[in-house]
Amino acid sequence: MGTSEILEILGTVAFSISGTFTAMQRKLDPFGVLIIAFVTSIGGGTVRDLLIGDTPVAWMRDIQTCLIILATSLVAMFFKAQVQKLKITLFLFDSLGLGFFTMLGLLKGIAFGLNPGVCIALGTITGCFGGIIRDTLLNTIPLIFRKEIYATACILGGSIYFLLLEFGVGSVIAKLAVIAIIFLLRVVAVKYKLSLPKFNYARD
Repeated sequence: MGTSEILEILGTVAFSISGTFTAMQRKLDPFGVLIIAFVTSIGGGTVRDLLIGDTPVAWMRDIQTCLIILATSLVAMFFKAQVQKLKITLFLFDSLGLGFFTMLGLLKGIAFGLNPGVCIALGTITGCFGGIIRDTLLNTIPLIFRKEIYATACILGGSIYFLLLEFGVGSVIAKLAVIAIIFLLRVVAVKYKLSLPKFNYARD
């Protein structure tokens, strides 16, 4: 099993749990929970594959992705009583999924021979767009549009990946480092309430 396959499985599990928890918090029925789990897990990858012309998109070519989402979501729903006691669970899984899928998007761009800037954009899209679709369906302002450091963590992580490769750091170490950096950036930003500055427009 290659690195991309491992990252896709880990990211799918993380985002499926994140989507399931979010939907349960909004008191959706089981079918609604499954829908949110699916769009959270496959949304970013679908947009990425459509942009680069890699069709049919990844989850349509591999039934394993759908089965992983289904199984993960059902397990999360089954243990919802225990899950509800863990207030940070949703945040942690969302942060993990962000790291895994950003790295996956970077690797997909590299595999298609795209330049680093585009690869970083694809990593950001892969990491963020599932959450954007999830929050939009749940009538919530997506995290990427709030003041929280979210997409910025993906961009920084992607940039660091190419810098590490440029300095001769091994591919595996660079990948692990980037996933950890994105995860830690999110955790530190939320813990210490760090955010990008907001624009304040003066009124006449």
